[in-house]
Amino acid sequence: MVPSETQLVTEPEHASTPPRGWNSYDSFCWTISEEEFLQSAEIVSNRLKPHGYEYVVVDYLWYRRKVEGAYTDSLGFDVIDEWGRPIPDPERWPSSKGGKGFSEVAKKVHSMGLKFGIHVMRGISLQAFNANTPIFDSVKGSAYKESGRQWRAKDIGLKERACAWMSHGFMSVNTNQEAGRAFLRSLYLQYAEWGVDFVKHDCVFGDDLDIDEITFVSEVLRKLDRPILYSLSPGASATPAMAKDVSELVNMYRITGDDWDTWRDVVSHFDISRDFSTSKMIGAKGLLGRSWPDLDMLPLGWLTDPGSNEGPHRLCNLNLDEQRTQMTLWAMAKSPLMFGGDVRKLDETTYNLITNPTLLEINSFSSNNMEFRYITGTEGSTSKNKVLSKDLAEGSILDRRALGLSVCMDPKANGWSIKALDQDLEKICWKEKLGSKFEEPPCLYKRKPLLASGEEMIYKQQYEGTLHLLASDGMELCFDGSPRRRLTSKEFGGGSFSPCKMDANQMWELNANGSLINSYSGLCATVGSLEADVDSSGTRSWIATGIRGEIYLAFFNLNPEKIVISANVADLSKVLPWKNLKGASCKYREIWSGNYGVTKQLISIAVERHGSALFVLLCD
Repeated sequence: MVPSETQLVTEPEHASTPPRGWNSYDSFCWTISEEEFLQSAEIVSNRLKPHGYEYVVVDYLWYRRKVEGAYTDSLGFDVIDEWGRPIPDPERWPSSKGGKGFSEVAKKVHSMGLKFGIHVMRGISLQAFNANTPIFDSVKGSAYKESGRQWRAKDIGLKERACAWMSHGFMSVNTNQEAGRAFLRSLYLQYAEWGVDFVKHDCVFGDDLDIDEITFVSEVLRKLDRPILYSLSPGASATPAMAKDVSELVNMYRITGDDWDTWRDVVSHFDISRDFSTSKMIGAKGLLGRSWPDLDMLPLGWLTDPGSNEGPHRLCNLNLDEQRTQMTLWAMAKSPLMFGGDVRKLDETTYNLITNPTLLEINSFSSNNMEFRYITGTEGSTSKNKVLSKDLAEGSILDRRALGLSVCMDPKANGWSIKALDQDLEKICWKEKLGSKFEEPPCLYKRKPLLASGEEMIYKQQYEGTLHLLASDGMELCFDGSPRRRLTSKEFGGGSFSPCKMDANQMWELNANGSLINSYSGLCATVGSLEADVDSSGTRSWIATGIRGEIYLAFFNLNPEKIVISANVADLSKVLPWKNLKGASCKYREIWSGNYGVTKQLISIAVERHGSALFVLLCD
């Protein structure tokens, strides 16, 4: 979002106790220079470290030369060492010359009292694969040899498993081979030698799940003599069932697409944060401590635009009420707090928001964080007005299907069956209807991959028994198991269709148990319903408890007009049964308005459109 990625993360404890937040300064473009990054780090140290912000992280493409023709998915512009490992672009990172990598930058960051992190990609680069670079054996300190020969990049690279949104950039490596594991080990040991404290590992989770690589990287990091925090990104289409497979291996993992400064993006995070809290994933067991679902960066302050390689050049498009809503949800859901603006132009309003002591207290020390269903929202100020929301457990289903992905162990994945149309054509259909508005369950047209004569022998063994799945009975578009590019949350819809070709993420295998498994990720296709559009009206609420016995209660108004939102004090016991609040008297303070008082029955406040209210309650 700015030309650096400087993440502010409060120092987490690698123990059974919860981390004190994950405040981080993070950027999203790749044009950052060493000078600009260190300027930003110094500001973080001086202004934000006192509030718990401790990590600064360089975002993706730090190894990509800044020259004409270089872009996110370009090929041939990366700087790699003799072993095929990415190293910083020396023109932008001059201290990296002479094989120093990020070691000098890390030393300077550490001298400021901060921790240093980098964004990394899956596996090995296509550039290294094409160059067929040798593999470094970090145990022997020389080229990796096995079975009497020296192993190289083409021996371990899985070209058919290229990163879906950066297919000219990186591919998985074969972790079933010791040579593949040797390459990954040499990567992460080099990061450790540089002084890296945080790795943000991209294109291995969500649609692009590579559980083998995640597992091995986690093992390497676990054996180090000092902790390196392990983060997964981006996580588009991540589900709680999928997260349970990785949560013990990592410290944090993205559960959404890229978040930008639009109201639609903000609202899209409410349902997924609810689902992960309900599944008890917040603060679950993680690598050397606990793990945390990550709602992505906070796009606040001075920003650039999606896809822009220059900047920053504009202010956040969210108004103050919308910014407070986002920050409050992130705090109540205990998401890592990653600031995505340019700290070199940090205005006082943004500074006061990201350092709000109550929000940071909630994010770091609260517990029992969950959505609170027992609220009402009314237009105006009396109960005679229309009730807009009550008990959010009930919702409507629209006439839209969502093809998604989940781990194959999820019982919901076993929902497919074959329906024959004629001797040449079959459909694979979802067994169950998704609501009364669906006359027919959704179906995909099944066809064997059509191969040219030269391709047949190459692909026959590799894709034996797999299928192309079409949106219609034509051969134009096939179902992809992974998006072709990095998607924003407003664009992501669960799977996609693109021109049919020989590609692992377009190959599917129907198992006898009714699961439809993808050759690229090993995930299974599912069908769900898209709920109300993210711009729809509604009210939401979250609740949590503090370490001094306080109750935190947040109201969110997603409507386009001002709404009075209310909750009964007695209803708080429905989700906090150990607190007997019948007849209790509660002192309250609302942090945005500054209002305070005492109530025994109703907690009620008028909340601005797209706004929020946050109460701190002490009840006896």
